[in-house]
Amino acid sequence: MKLFTRTRRKSATPNKRQKHRRRGWRWIIGFFFVALPVAAAIAVLSFYAVWSQTFDLKRLGTMPERNTVFDVDGKIYSRLAGANRLKVPLNKVSPLFVKALLAREDTRFYEHGGIDWRGVLRAAYRDITSGSVKEGASSITQQLARNSLPLGGRTLNRKVLEAMVALRIERELSKEQILELYVNRIYFGSGCYGVETASQSYFGKSASKLDLAEAAMLAGLIRSPNRYSPLKNPEGAKTQRDAVLDRMRELHEISLAQVQQAKREKITSHPQRLPLIQENYAMDAVQRDLNMMLTQDQIDNGGLFIYTTLDPVVQKAATDALERQLTRIEHQPGFHHPVKAQYRPPPDGQDNAMPYLEGALVAIDNNSGGIRALVGGRDYAQSKFNRALAPANRQVGSAFKPFVYTLAFTHGLLPGAAVSDGPLQPGEVHGAGNWSPANSDDRYTGIQTVSYGLIHSRNTMSVRVGEFAGIDDTRKTAATLGLGNDIPNGAAIYIGSFETDLKDLTDAYTVFPNNGVRKQAYIIERIDDPDHRPIYRAGHLTLPVLDPGATWMTTELMEQVLTKGTAASSRSLGFDLPAAGKTGTTNDFKDAWFVGFTSTITCGVWVGFDQPTTIIPHGYGAALALPVWTQVMMKSAARYPPERLRAPMPLQEATVCSISNAVATSGCVAAGTAYTIDLPVDKIPRHLCQVHSGSPTLLGRRVEDVKQKIKEVPRSIFQSFRRFFGGGKH
Repeated sequence: MKLFTRTRRKSATPNKRQKHRRRGWRWIIGFFFVALPVAAAIAVLSFYAVWSQTFDLKRLGTMPERNTVFDVDGKIYSRLAGANRLKVPLNKVSPLFVKALLAREDTRFYEHGGIDWRGVLRAAYRDITSGSVKEGASSITQQLARNSLPLGGRTLNRKVLEAMVALRIERELSKEQILELYVNRIYFGSGCYGVETASQSYFGKSASKLDLAEAAMLAGLIRSPNRYSPLKNPEGAKTQRDAVLDRMRELHEISLAQVQQAKREKITSHPQRLPLIQENYAMDAVQRDLNMMLTQDQIDNGGLFIYTTLDPVVQKAATDALERQLTRIEHQPGFHHPVKAQYRPPPDGQDNAMPYLEGALVAIDNNSGGIRALVGGRDYAQSKFNRALAPANRQVGSAFKPFVYTLAFTHGLLPGAAVSDGPLQPGEVHGAGNWSPANSDDRYTGIQTVSYGLIHSRNTMSVRVGEFAGIDDTRKTAATLGLGNDIPNGAAIYIGSFETDLKDLTDAYTVFPNNGVRKQAYIIERIDDPDHRPIYRAGHLTLPVLDPGATWMTTELMEQVLTKGTAASSRSLGFDLPAAGKTGTTNDFKDAWFVGFTSTITCGVWVGFDQPTTIIPHGYGAALALPVWTQVMMKSAARYPPERLRAPMPLQEATVCSISNAVATSGCVAAGTAYTIDLPVDKIPRHLCQVHSGSPTLLGRRVEDVKQKIKEVPRSIFQSFRRFFGGGKH
């Protein structure tokens, strides 16, 4: 028995060893096929979970959208930049659309935590059994993550990361917040982002007013918006709409009767371009200023609220008046150039330099400097070149003369002073050699008053007045007015032989209705960020440039330009408002200008070709540019009623000598050089005429009395001090 027992024990030992071996192999196999994959899965998920934390969820709400541009009255004027999107809160979206959306894209949206596992398994089963990818399984939260954040391309790596980000979104946002972000972000085809944009573009109504059929159709577009767009494929859109309706019925969201009624509705979209998306020269000016004020990211992200100074009434009047007048010029005798009606754009795109007659207009509010209208050409679609702004600089010609006369008045010249209108003699103009510009009509009228020189725009007289003003002061003043930093150093600037742009010239003219103060022109009043917080406000910059009294003296003369001077034809055009202005015509009639103002608005007009050439023979500013100005100013008067132009300081009647610019004596009266004029008090001469002998006139005696009193002032003050300190006689 012992032997037998011992033998049995010996034979049992190998069996135990085999069991241990088998158990060891099971642990090894289990480790490799179960524990290791699980550990690897945990490691991978942990990696993606950590990776998902690196994304800024604030970007979910950062959606490129159109910047909204408002006019001077706070009404929407246009939109620009960003995606074609109008964001709305979820409570402004039809509940029918929300139901249709969930039925189509995520039926268990309110049940899952970011990933619909049942949907994933169902989609995987169908994809496996069909042998191809037939069905997606992304929840709305996953789609929001994919469409909002840079997660990568269509790869497994991206899908895992997308799922982890979705889980994070669900932890940090409510279901309503997720839905609101989603309905504002998704694309609906035809350039429409967000349900509000799609609803307005396809149906001409707000998303809050969508009916069942419309809501189902929009929900049906989401998976393939371009393919099923109702504008391109109404039958495809109908098929998708009906599929959504059936699904809503299957989920008991709507009744059978509702389904049948909705399916009977025709796909009758009413395509509308989103209102007020304008492309014109005024918006070009707004965009230019935006580029200087904000970063490109701020502009591209959109959602900005841009409040401009533009007035649509004045803007339309300017656009219409310019086109009417230029078309009229094209039909005048002597016009031998291509006309706009016959122009055909080149097949390879835009041609910025137009062969036909062009023009530009700028209107500025005198009180603020805000630009009320800006037109830079006849057709923005054919040419984006903005002729109202730099670098569209042109020679200003006679339109610069008022500034020269104002400087001369500042230095003591008077409007009634005698100046020769004869030809300029060699050497007469300092540093100009034999330069001798002629008058535009080639006529000379002898000795005339200074006022005649400006009212009738006489070149020879204006050069002589310019010599009184001084070339250094003239150049400095032109630069201070914003007309350029490189004004030529030559007497030719007295008659405008230098270039600037229309906006800057019109802005410079605002010194006349503003008593010598320049109001810097601007077009953007304020910019608010998407949260309606101001990020920019206009500075309303002002700068005293010209002497107020001298400025008023020039204004008086420019009023006469419109009644009996170079712009007297304004009356035959029906213009009778209290206003002042000046024509401008350059050599060979290549540029025609008129810049003028009322008490409320300053407006400048330019007419010419992009490649300078004679417009028509004798094409003066009064004939070509003035009619545009009168039409716009009359139209603007209803919005900006003008008052009579008044002197900003007391005026006093004075009798002065036209030869000496001093107070007239009896000798001046006898010589016929004395004249009476109302002058600002500070511009009345303080000295008697030394050219003509004789006793002082009544005014002259007053001046002598004033001078004597001035001499006695120091002695009186000294005596007062002596009395105060106890000195002197008692």
